[in-house]
Amino acid sequence: MLFDKTFYKKEFGNCIAGSRIKKSKETFKIKLFLQKAENSLLIAKHHKDINPTGDQPKKLHWDYWAIIISYYAMLYSAKAAILSKGYEAEDHDAVQIALGHLLVPDRIEKEDLELLNQAHKIFEEEYVHFFEDAKSESHVARYSAIKTYTQRRLEEIFNNATKFIAKISLILE
Repeated sequence: MLFDKTFYKKEFGNCIAGSRIKKSKETFKIKLFLQKAENSLLIAKHHKDINPTGDQPKKLHWDYWAIIISYYAMLYSAKAAILSKGYEAEDHDAVQIALGHLLVPDRIEKEDLELLNQAHKIFEEEYVHFFEDAKSESHVARYSAIKTYTQRRLEEIFNNATKFIAKISLILE
């Protein structure tokens, strides 16, 4: 799926108009959201790696929660990044829209960061795709009656969440 910066700009305006994204000066929340993200990722790892005993729920159920918690870890770090730009998003889709609009640089911004030797601060569009993918899988894990996840898929979502949070932490340094 191609990343459409124009789409995110338009949707960002719609979210502002609909009060789903609002201006905010509550920057003290940035650190709190990052702490929630990092701790949630540790909890997701615990769920992902657990080998349940006979009296515990089957591994499948732990995997659901590992995916859900991985996604929420990404959500919390995304909320921190959005706050650093002076906004707060009210719902999950608005968070994704704000990420795409506020964090993914256009070509000129990307070139400027590269010239300043700050290419490490570029939030690539792939991170928005990581977020979207985890959001979708989290939804399925929460609301479907049953779905079996392969270990590879579980690892992919967890690893993408780890990269996502690390990138946002690097940008916010």
